[in-house]
Amino acid sequence: MGCILISMPKFEDAGHIQRIVSGSGFWDQVYICESGNEILRTVEDRDVSIVICTKRLSDMGYEELSTYLPAHVNMVLLTKDAGLEPFSSNIIKLLMPFKPVDLKDTLSMLLPGSFALGRKQKPKPKPQRSEEEKRLIEKAKLILMDRNGMTEPEAFRYIQKSSMDMGRTMTESAQMILLLNSE
Repeated sequence: MGCILISMPKFEDAGHIQRIVSGSGFWDQVYICESGNEILRTVEDRDVSIVICTKRLSDMGYEELSTYLPAHVNMVLLTKDAGLEPFSSNIIKLLMPFKPVDLKDTLSMLLPGSFALGRKQKPKPKPQRSEEEKRLIEKAKLILMDRNGMTEPEAFRYIQKSSMDMGRTMTESAQMILLLNSE
């Protein structure tokens, strides 16, 4: 994961942003740049993922800076202009004033593997059922198939739907079916 560059009109503000970003635990390398040109020089020397800046830098506007940045570098634009529509898909607008958690959330969206900017999130691995849980579900399906004339897919779908409707796991729903039909 690349580093983050910050450029703000006031150095104190940039330092505050740097502390928020560094405290998020996602990035170790967070640098403050005093101008757009310094950002561009740093991009040539380092692996940069994100530039955080305001609409106006000391030597250029964010639009000009964006045109010079490589396509893989995302920009978080800090602005008070609610009507501003970023002209590029790799510019994310964050309205000021903002809470530190808003900045952290915005940056976490830009982590590799997230949904932001068309990136796909890695699928979470499905929890594996134990043999006992599989046996309970299979037993419940057999009861539904025998007593209600369901096919195997219909019985499975019934257990699945009832577990979703009741906010339970499929194993818990299967146990309920077994309890209700044990008489």
